[in-house]
Amino acid sequence: MRTLVTALVFIFSLAAGSSYGQLNKNYFNYIGAVYLNDSKYESAIETLNILLRFDPDAYEAYFLRGVAKYNLDDLLGAEQDFSAAIERNPVYTLAYRNRAITRSRLGNYDDALRDFQEAIDLRPDISGTYFSRGVTFLLSQQFESAIEDFDQFLRRENKVVDAYINRGLSYLHLQDTVRAYEDFNAAIRTNREDPRGYHFRGTLHMQKKEYEVSLLDFDKAIQCDSSYIPPYFNRAIVYANTHRPIQAIDDFDRVLELDPTNSQTYFNRAIIRSQIGDYNRALEDYDMVARYSPGNVLVYFNRANLYQQLGHYEKAIEDYDRSIELYPDFANAYLYRSEIKHRLGDMRGSRSDYNLAQKKIAEYRSKLTDSTFSIYADTSRKFNQLVSLESRMPGRSIGPGGSDEEAHVRLLPLFRFSLMQPDSVVSLARGRYHLEQLELFRREFDNEYLTLTTAESTLPTDTLMAYDRQLEEKISSGRGEWHDLFMRGITQSQIKQYTSSVNTYTEAIDRNPTNAFLYVNRSTTRSEMTDFISSIDNSFQRITIDADPSSRLRNTSTRTYSYDESIADLNKAAKLLPELPHIFYNRGILLARSGRMPEAFEDFSRAIEIYPDFAEAYFNRGLVQIYMKDTRKGCLDLSKAGELGITEAYEILKQYMVTDD
Repeated sequence: MRTLVTALVFIFSLAAGSSYGQLNKNYFNYIGAVYLNDSKYESAIETLNILLRFDPDAYEAYFLRGVAKYNLDDLLGAEQDFSAAIERNPVYTLAYRNRAITRSRLGNYDDALRDFQEAIDLRPDISGTYFSRGVTFLLSQQFESAIEDFDQFLRRENKVVDAYINRGLSYLHLQDTVRAYEDFNAAIRTNREDPRGYHFRGTLHMQKKEYEVSLLDFDKAIQCDSSYIPPYFNRAIVYANTHRPIQAIDDFDRVLELDPTNSQTYFNRAIIRSQIGDYNRALEDYDMVARYSPGNVLVYFNRANLYQQLGHYEKAIEDYDRSIELYPDFANAYLYRSEIKHRLGDMRGSRSDYNLAQKKIAEYRSKLTDSTFSIYADTSRKFNQLVSLESRMPGRSIGPGGSDEEAHVRLLPLFRFSLMQPDSVVSLARGRYHLEQLELFRREFDNEYLTLTTAESTLPTDTLMAYDRQLEEKISSGRGEWHDLFMRGITQSQIKQYTSSVNTYTEAIDRNPTNAFLYVNRSTTRSEMTDFISSIDNSFQRITIDADPSSRLRNTSTRTYSYDESIADLNKAAKLLPELPHIFYNRGILLARSGRMPEAFEDFSRAIEIYPDFAEAYFNRGLVQIYMKDTRKGCLDLSKAGELGITEAYEILKQYMVTDD
């Protein structure tokens, strides 16, 4: 076929008449569409490129090329092509609709919804637009609006399983389980071979503790599709809750056959194996969780509990140490470690850990209102409960739903004021940037150790703790000013007393509310707290972006953990000091972690606009573009970061570097 296309290109290029030109255009549009139908997306792009070189105003070709790019996960390229089609034909309904779908996939829900409205105004009779807009409303958590659009769609097309599933999920978010149940039933009636209706109906029964009924639905879902993971996972939960551990383990085994890196499954299987006395295999499972989710506090805490039961006290202490390192306010870890130290005869260490635990519990009860964090000071709480399908192990990947394979590629960290040895600042970008307000702020403290940096403090922990005690005494005596509160916020953060650090920064801000640098440091500390205990929806949940299977425009839903407080601090800092690029750099990181990739891209770009040699910003913007499947532009940014001194960029370029066609 490609040979035929090449020959015809030569023949048509010889033609001078207008009729031949029109035939040429129609032919290449047709061939491009054929390639799309056959999922030969690269060939479609190659063919459409030929047409666009001859006729740069061929809006249909831009549209078709946008569809091809979308299906190759080049979302930014697809958005550009759909925009080019609209620019050349402002009433091109399908271009608005597909650009809306693309923007929804990019997380740009506001612009997506505007495009959907434009498409509906142009052609209110196209039912698929209501379906796709309903999904965008669902993804942006506007559930009532989602239901209205799925209602519109189902009045016109009542045989689409995805519409019933998605409307049912919308009702679930509104706690209307009755209507959700009706929709899952409707999905089953519409297609009795589709496993999802059975799975979601079974999940409702499971939540109501109607376990035997839920098992029937999970069995049926598996019968429909033996490679569909969710019913195996939830059936295992039901088996565990009904005291059938062997069957539960069998189902978790099957999940791991289908997805060998699934951290939740290893975690749950470890708990069940511990319950039946299979301790060695439970330890092996915890080892796998630690491998795939190394930032998960609970795997070390639970594994330490197991070592403690087995009498392996040294290993237990190592894991409690790791739990405390990851989350220093984890009161239960101190209490359990205190018990082991007592058994080993370390009375002083035991008493110290016990007193620390009680202090942290008191701090939570008096100051911290966020129940997500306060559970870690609840001494009555059990941490060996099975995790549900909707949760994932805490991690710090670039964006929502990041796979374990991507986990080794990290955004460079946040900037904040820290205490460093004067000769230890190595960042090239940091060293060259000059801002008068920044220099004046540093001079106010007359402290050679105070540095704006991304690195961990190079001062010994004992030194930091001693300085912290000095600051505490000064502040307690009433002699402390906002400068002292700010410095103590730094020391508390660096010895990982995050709760107290945030409170101290807040006191400093109350005394000096127009200082942008105070907001920057409080934002960073808040985000560090969030990083230790974050959870997002499981990527198994399936939401279909378009009802037409031939379009192949698909997405999955995610709910990201909130960095809203940290971002709000940076919003305030940006208003106070818009000349400081580090503010936009930091906000870009938090937006990326929140799944708001286009906004993150804009903030990294703003940082680079202010400071064109900002190596870290190029590095992180490159990763964001790679995440959004715009690999070429991402690699260009990584190349620039390497040129400016970020050597890690070259390791990533080895994985992602693309070459010219």
